[in-house]
Amino acid sequence: MNAKELRNKTPDQLRDELVSLKKEAFNLRFQQATGQLENTARMRTVRRDAARVKTLLNEKAAAAASEA
Repeated sequence: MNAKELRNKTPDQLRDELVSLKKEAFNLRFQQATGQLENTARMRTVRRDAARVKTLLNEKAAAAASEA
């Protein structure tokens, strides 16, 4: 997922995406703890995607605040 795709989404869609990424990160951590995690690089990708979504949510909030 890249930032261009995310910029076209509404804040509600971004929040939903963030929730799903957090759930996936939890599941990956659980798999790692039990020794079932095969693709360790996926943890890094999910963490960075979540950070990307949070950044865009903050940008949209700041833009909405400056308009008002």
